[in-house]
Amino acid sequence: MLPAGQYDRVDDPESGRSVVVPGSYHAVERDPVNLFEAFVAIPVGMIDAGEVVFLIFLIGGAFAVVDQTGALRWGVEWLIGKFRGREMLVVPLVCLAFAVAGAVYNMQEEIIALIPPLLVLTHRLGVPPMIAVSMSVGPAFVGSAFSPINPFQVGLAQTLAELPLGSAGVFRFVFLVIAVGFWVAITMREANRMRSAPASEAAEASLEHDWRYAAIMVLVVATFGIMTYGILGLDWGFNHLSALFFIMGIVAGLMGRLGVNGTALGYVEGFKTMALAGLLIGFARTIFIVLEQGRIVDTIVYGIFTPIADLPVTLSALGMMVGHFGLHIPIPSVTGHAVLTMPVLVPVSDLLGLSRQVTVLAYQMGGGMCDLITPTNGALMAILAAAKIGYEQWFAFVIKYYLSVMALGAVSIVAAIALGV
Repeated sequence: MLPAGQYDRVDDPESGRSVVVPGSYHAVERDPVNLFEAFVAIPVGMIDAGEVVFLIFLIGGAFAVVDQTGALRWGVEWLIGKFRGREMLVVPLVCLAFAVAGAVYNMQEEIIALIPPLLVLTHRLGVPPMIAVSMSVGPAFVGSAFSPINPFQVGLAQTLAELPLGSAGVFRFVFLVIAVGFWVAITMREANRMRSAPASEAAEASLEHDWRYAAIMVLVVATFGIMTYGILGLDWGFNHLSALFFIMGIVAGLMGRLGVNGTALGYVEGFKTMALAGLLIGFARTIFIVLEQGRIVDTIVYGIFTPIADLPVTLSALGMMVGHFGLHIPIPSVTGHAVLTMPVLVPVSDLLGLSRQVTVLAYQMGGGMCDLITPTNGALMAILAAAKIGYEQWFAFVIKYYLSVMALGAVSIVAAIALGV
């Protein structure tokens, strides 16, 4: 139904990525994907997303092993015990931790690893799994979108827009604090509203103290510390993280006296629980592959953003935000989204007299925030699958809060124009 078209591309020395040439969009020969080729794209998508898929399987296996040792439940009881009588304070603390991770390094797929312990925690608090997702995915994605330092969103977009890295940081930080504060507040409200009787004290009493539990939990915490250092300091990819969690699971199984066979069986159980999550990652990637093979991705970009040039400055900026929202559904990668759109929109904003900083902000608010609801975001779908929450359930829960945060994003754009950011 859509005409095939493409932009010319060149290698950008500053970002190290292939970016589009502004004004170079042109029609190309149609190459529609037939039904059989669309099905062929499914295994291609699985292979293309293979690193993430195997990370999910190995994370699921590692935490299944940790859970079978009993250490996970012991760790949650220890944490709850530290907040005796004030257990619900754990919720905002967890939210803030994920918000920082999102703001610093765009945490998404890594959240999948934390869903098993979060489910144990929410069960102990007497709140449903929905709160586990809300206090992890919500603040992490909000922190990523509003961040002044996220290298995968604002950092890359500012580089492509030829802006100093970290510029307008104070302005962004103010709205980051407001957005995260809002999300923490609504998560606390929903947790209190949904809370039933916490898990019985009998379950708590059955977990006798054992030095092995403490040692295994230290191992788990150390693994996440190494993961953070590896991502930020050593430029680790998904394969490094897979190896790290695989090692964690083996060591935890041996420390917990599961033996080699027990550890292997624990991994098998973990693979079963993460099978759907892994498949969803591959299916999400398949959607983009089909669009790319049909040569219509650039056509979508051209069709969304060309009309914006005819609008007044403020409406153009808000139109960019809405356009980024629409584009992020077929292109859920924030980095791929940036390299495709920023070279197109920067010249447009210059012609309109619109600040390049506002152009970057519109990308953050429209594209980054869309991760909260887009079904083509493989990480989100895998997290929901791991938490055994249907996408429809999550959408019904989150949509009003998503719209509220989007409204805050629109306010930040209008404020940036008014203040001359």
